[in-house]
Amino acid sequence: MKSFLLNRINNIGRNAFVPSGVDALINEVKAKAPQEWMPGETHFVHNGDIHICYETIGEAKRGTVFMISGLSQTLLGYPNHLHEGFLEAGYRVVRMDNRGVGESSWVNNWSRQNAYSLEDMASDVIAVMDDLSLDKAHILGISMGGMIAQTIAINYPKRVQSLISIMTTGFFHDPELPGIANDLRGKFALITLIHGRDSTSIDARLRMRCATFGMFKGKGDYEMDMRGMIDKGLYELTKRNGYNKNALTQQAAAVKKSGSRYEDLKKLDVPTLVIHGTDDPLMNIAHSKKYAPMIPNSKTLFVEGMGHDVPKIYMPQINAAMLKLLAEAEVEVAV
Repeated sequence: MKSFLLNRINNIGRNAFVPSGVDALINEVKAKAPQEWMPGETHFVHNGDIHICYETIGEAKRGTVFMISGLSQTLLGYPNHLHEGFLEAGYRVVRMDNRGVGESSWVNNWSRQNAYSLEDMASDVIAVMDDLSLDKAHILGISMGGMIAQTIAINYPKRVQSLISIMTTGFFHDPELPGIANDLRGKFALITLIHGRDSTSIDARLRMRCATFGMFKGKGDYEMDMRGMIDKGLYELTKRNGYNKNALTQQAAAVKKSGSRYEDLKKLDVPTLVIHGTDDPLMNIAHSKKYAPMIPNSKTLFVEGMGHDVPKIYMPQINAAMLKLLAEAEVEVAV
C-alpha cells in the first residue's frame, strides 16, 4: 500500500490540487515582506497552565465582538473582510489563537487519555474576557469555532450578548447527518502526503495551504484570493509560530470528546444567527438545518453557492444579517 501511494504521489506531482501559476505567485509574494496581518494590540493571558494569545482591534464604542477560529486555524484563520464590518459599525473585535495553534500554548504532552475538550477551549475564551474585564460580548465562531461559541453560550450564558454560529454543527458525529465525504478525505490525505512531507519548506507549506483551502470552495461564482492566502501563510510562517502539525488531531479529538449539544441548545436564551453555505463540502448544510430550529427564536442565513469559506462576494448579505442581530441584541439589553 505504501509503495502504491508513493508511486501515485510521484505521478501526480508536487503541484497537484493547487491552481496553475501558484509557484510563480509564491515567488512573487516571497520577493517582498508580507503585509501586516495583525493591526491591533497583542496580549497574552494564562488559563491554568495554558497561555493564550489574543488581539484587540478597534474601540468598543458599541460593544465587543469575540471571534473564534476553526479547526487547527489561528486567529488569522478567517478573512479580514469578515470583521471589517464590525469595526466600521463601532464594535471592538477580539480574536485569539485557540490552544494548540499560533502563539498560544502548543499542547505537547497531549494524549488520547488526557485530551482537552471544547469545554476547555471555551474556558480559554472566558479567560480572555476576564483579562479584558469584559462582562458580555457578541460571540462569533466559525466551523469548530462555532462549536466552541455554542459551548460558551451553554456554559456561560450571562457572558453572551449574542451568538453567531457560522458553517458549523450541534453534533459533528451525528449518525443521522452527512459526515465528511470519502472523496474529500482521500483528497486531503493525498494533499498531506504530497505537500506535507517537507515541513521545513516554506513553498511546500504554502502549496499545501492553497490546496487545502481549495477543497472548501463552493460552487458559486467566485474565485479564491490566492495572493492573500499565500501572503497570510507567509506571515504565519515567518512572523509567528507557523502551523502546528498536531493541532488537527488534537482539536478533532476535542470535537469528538464533547459530543452532542442538541439538548443544551434547546435551552438557550440568547439572540442567535446561524449562517451556512448551501455548497459546503466539509460541513453539510444539513447540520445547520437540524440544529438551528432547536435554538429558540434563532435566525438563519443560508448563502446560495457558498462553500466552507466566507468569500467577499457574499459579505453584503452576511454583514447585514450579523449587524442586524447585534443591534437587536443591544435593544434587548437596553429593555
